[in-house]
Amino acid sequence: QLQLVESGGGLVQPGGSLRLSCTASEFTLENYAIGWFHQAPGKGREGVSCISTTSGSTNYADSVKGRFSISRDNAKNTVYLQMNNLKPEDTAIYYCVAGYSCSGYVLYGAYYWGQGTQVTVSS
Repeated sequence: QLQLVESGGGLVQPGGSLRLSCTASEFTLENYAIGWFHQAPGKGREGVSCISTTSGSTNYADSVKGRFSISRDNAKNTVYLQMNNLKPEDTAIYYCVAGYSCSGYVLYGAYYWGQGTQVTVSS
């Protein structure tokens, strides 16, 4: 079964940074829109950011705008989510998803999901 693999999560203090990576071994991410979602404890899964496949345009949820940055490295078949100035409310499991297109910062038409990587922001 085709899937994505996330890495880069961990424990970080408030104000710190992490860079999440999303890669696939059996298909080319460049051919898909890629979205990042997160799910905080006791809450539903929410979109965080999305990068389109054609124009490479990027969009972000208001809660992360100015702090998070999504990008592609097609040579490495990897999509990154750079997270700066992290806050305790960013604590969640982060998932990357490959799909059809971005509707603002939310990916729709999901084809493949990753297993998720835990991000914990705490002092």
